[in-house]
Amino acid sequence: MENIISINLSTTTAPVVSESRSKHWVDYGTEDWANLYPQFLIDLYYNSSTQAAIINSTSELIAGENIVIEDEAERDLEAVVKLKKFFNSANGNETLHEVIKKISFDFKLQGAFALNIVWSQDRTTISEIYHIGVDKIRVEKPNELGKVEGYYVSADWSDTRKNKPYRVPAFNTNDRTSPNQILYTGLYSPNMNAYHTPDYVAGNNWALVDQRVAEFHLNNISNGFTGSFMINFANGVPTQEERFQIESSLAAKFTGADNAGKFILTFSDDKTRTPDITAISPSDLDKQFLALQELLVQNILSAHRITSKTLMGIDSANGFSSNADELNAASNYFLNTVCKPYQAHIIRTLRKIFTVNNMDMPVMFEQLKPITTKFTNQDLAGVLTSDEIREEMGYAPLDVEVNEDFTKMSEYTALDAFIDECGEDMSEDWELVEEEVVDGEHQDFDFEETLNEIAGEKIELASTGRAIPSRKSEQDGISKKTYDYFRVRYVYSNDNFLTNKSGTRRKFCQQMMGANKLYRKEDIINMGGKSVNPGFGRDGANTYSIWLYKGGPQCFHFWSRRIFKTTIGESKTTKIEDADAIGYTKAKSEGFTAKKNDKLVAIPPRKMKNNGYYN
Repeated sequence: MENIISINLSTTTAPVVSESRSKHWVDYGTEDWANLYPQFLIDLYYNSSTQAAIINSTSELIAGENIVIEDEAERDLEAVVKLKKFFNSANGNETLHEVIKKISFDFKLQGAFALNIVWSQDRTTISEIYHIGVDKIRVEKPNELGKVEGYYVSADWSDTRKNKPYRVPAFNTNDRTSPNQILYTGLYSPNMNAYHTPDYVAGNNWALVDQRVAEFHLNNISNGFTGSFMINFANGVPTQEERFQIESSLAAKFTGADNAGKFILTFSDDKTRTPDITAISPSDLDKQFLALQELLVQNILSAHRITSKTLMGIDSANGFSSNADELNAASNYFLNTVCKPYQAHIIRTLRKIFTVNNMDMPVMFEQLKPITTKFTNQDLAGVLTSDEIREEMGYAPLDVEVNEDFTKMSEYTALDAFIDECGEDMSEDWELVEEEVVDGEHQDFDFEETLNEIAGEKIELASTGRAIPSRKSEQDGISKKTYDYFRVRYVYSNDNFLTNKSGTRRKFCQQMMGANKLYRKEDIINMGGKSVNPGFGRDGANTYSIWLYKGGPQCFHFWSRRIFKTTIGESKTTKIEDADAIGYTKAKSEGFTAKKNDKLVAIPPRKMKNNGYYN
């Protein structure tokens, strides 16, 4: 066997996850990745396509579509306004959800995430939060009580001479001396005290196999020869030095720069002096590769607790499964057992920040849907009627009995008449300080009695019916403090968080949005008795509550409230467009309280139960 030289693929295993004490911090990782275990996870992410697909998909599911306030209408209005402001600007450059997307990625990849907490100058509130990469952080050695009081940060832990680590205090609401602190957290990891490991760590060796297989095929393509061939020189057995020279010459001439094309070189004493090139690849090498590929993918999926590769965007040999129930079951399992624990931990962490700023309240993720079942027209026709399909697409049913008076109006519809009679123009002179969404009010409260109690005198409110811009609304009122006059109006608004993928809008919604008018509450309620949107009521009725259900099932719109302020002395002559628009919070601070509406007023039918359908 001394006449045979074998050039083989190298073997590599994942580094051991370990903690060790250094001078100031706890090292994370041993062996070839001494204190660089986070970087190992990053390198594995970049070099294993299967690992990358899973981490990308899972982190997107964790982050969700957005983060919202639970039962917003029931929360303190001032706290809601503060929290929404924080949602819109977590720091100078990013929204809170943009920060959440980054920490969700770290949470899945590294098993932990970190935030840079920036205090206000007076240290009373948290002014900004920033994502900071987990790979940049090492935990300070705990004090004598086992508590971590700080973290060390370096741009590159592989070269701490050029990137000298600096200390940042740990997040602590009782010690706000430092202008910024680090909040580092993650899920429980066995045998770890300072750090948190990812939940898929048991599958890292398989991800390394995925990486090596890719490198093997890349090198075989780059090189002229592969490890599947034997070259035999039949002109005698050269010396050891001569063999190495021949080997080097062949490698330089027939293989690529990485010298990864592998071959077996032999020497023999044969008078023919003609080299033999013999294929030594097994006949079923392709089958062996496919079996290995399937095995490593399945083991990586198992490490991530994934029961269906389709969920992660990983192609299946059979394509997408036709069993929708199976896919939905896999989706629900993954969301509930994997994603939601991540989300719950992120929310608990964020609420620590909300509490400091006096805006703590339950929040939740708007979950992405990983599976969207696309049905053909033939599929829909088998389970839905034509009218149901049209309703789903935003069109009126074909079999609607249209009101005779409505048909006689020709192009001038009942909706046109309502807008002309009841709509109030919005002047360019308005200063819109705040626009709000309100709900929870009873429709039948005695506003006139309440208003008279506030004003101390009888105020004649206009009866419902034909409205003109200068008319009072039953929701109008007088300040308890300043005796300024307040007018309450509503505008037909679009929910910007909903995405209308079809791009189509119902004629009713088009006209209401295009008119850009203000309306009194009682006029909107009365609109429900007119055929302004025929066919979209219950069972295809021509009339229904526009106040509650807007443009009907699947509608993306809601009623938004605006409050205008004038002085009592001017209220008889001043038009509403000459007054300033103010928010509910400001009006309340000035002694005026607008009663709550029914919850459905501020909810687009698309977000209602059954998407606004009765059944």
